[in-house]
Amino acid sequence: MTVNISGILNELDRMATHHVYGSVAGVQGLLIEVAGVQNNLSVGDRCNIHTRDQRVVVCEVVGFREGRALVMPYGPLEGIGIGCRADIAEAAPAVFPDETWLGRVVNAMGKPIDDLGLLGSGAEAYPIKNMPPPAHTRKRVGGKIDLGVRAMNTFTTCCHGQRMGIFAGSGVGKSTILAMMARYTSADVIVVGLVGERGREAREFIEDDLGPEGLARSVVVVSTSDEPPLMRRQAAYVTMAVAEYFRDQGKNVLCLMDSVTRFAMAQREISLSAGEPPASKGYTPTVFAELPKLLERAGPGPRKKGNITGLFTVLVEGDDHNEPISDAVRGILDGHVVLDRAIAERGRYPALNVLRSISRTMPGCNSDDQNTLVYRARKMISTYEDMAELIRLGAYRRGSNPEVDEAMYYYPRIEEFMRQNKGDHTDLDGCYALLAEVLKPQPIQIAEPALTKSGAQAQQQRSPAMPTMRSGGVKPQTITAR
Repeated sequence: MTVNISGILNELDRMATHHVYGSVAGVQGLLIEVAGVQNNLSVGDRCNIHTRDQRVVVCEVVGFREGRALVMPYGPLEGIGIGCRADIAEAAPAVFPDETWLGRVVNAMGKPIDDLGLLGSGAEAYPIKNMPPPAHTRKRVGGKIDLGVRAMNTFTTCCHGQRMGIFAGSGVGKSTILAMMARYTSADVIVVGLVGERGREAREFIEDDLGPEGLARSVVVVSTSDEPPLMRRQAAYVTMAVAEYFRDQGKNVLCLMDSVTRFAMAQREISLSAGEPPASKGYTPTVFAELPKLLERAGPGPRKKGNITGLFTVLVEGDDHNEPISDAVRGILDGHVVLDRAIAERGRYPALNVLRSISRTMPGCNSDDQNTLVYRARKMISTYEDMAELIRLGAYRRGSNPEVDEAMYYYPRIEEFMRQNKGDHTDLDGCYALLAEVLKPQPIQIAEPALTKSGAQAQQQRSPAMPTMRSGGVKPQTITAR
């Protein structure tokens, strides 16, 4: 077993030389009142409460009331009572990542949870609640990044330093599409934040979806749904802090966070416990203040440094894409990908709805040929979707509209192009080549099937103004797809 001597020395240098402490004066719900130290604390500071069962619970100051500090715990409240000692933590909340964090799984406190020994400790502190780079110092977004997902590479092309939201209801495939990107992306480093994740799925994501090769260039931050709200919220902050470290090393970082909604829910719990009044659908004003502070930390880095390309999932409550969190996040990010439940129910994954998804870097990042190709595919999807109900009911007559006939021919092929399982990978250039092959112009034969006498009568009853076809059939028509 190798020992990281420099990391241990860095930890020793950061140890406090003295402690200031008070005592617990009250407990209500998730809120603890601490007396005697209120003049030494400010919002966001940390204190350690020593419980009666000899545990130490880390807490964060969330407010003040009647001369007492209001703190919330990062762990369970059991064992905390009146008179328990509360020490003030001297150092500001920060993590100290370094290159040895690659391939590791950590919790919201930046501590290893993968049974692989101690983590290395870098010399520079990265504050958990860091500020994004000033706007005037940032680079512009870079070239295209390969995400490994055909539908996203072509219809919602993403660039280095861009921030995209993946909007979907529960069970529509958000985690699966993140797994595909984590495995196949061309980014240098991947930082994955599982915020409020199901405990069962965390290990499956790491072992099955990332795999050994993906994990080797990744850092995974995990906070499960049973942990206190402060831990769930901090997992998002730590994810961004780790991504900022690798960005400052000149790396192109892909930051995947699942999900922003659970971050907002954790912040809502904290704010309501501190007495903040609810606003829209129970979310407090602080939630909408914290969202841009978190999301703006991703994006292009300062000059001579790398970028953080951010993909953030948004759990749409009740499949309402205009609910408060979805609406707020959509206005902050540089594009949105909508996963549609109706598409998932018919068995096409990823269930990306092309017509409702947009990347704000397109079409500027594509060549003219690529833009023409994508525009043609989107137009065919739009034409088919407009007529889909009539086509399914049999009310549309082939040959009536050449554009609809063309869309009917190509739509199943475009759907098959977008269908992709987790083990299937097509690189960025290959995506455009494959789509061009799918849309390759070729003659399309349009022929209505022969109708029986009763079928002809039924058609005339549906459309009296439209002439019926004879039972002997009609002459086939041939059009050439453009």
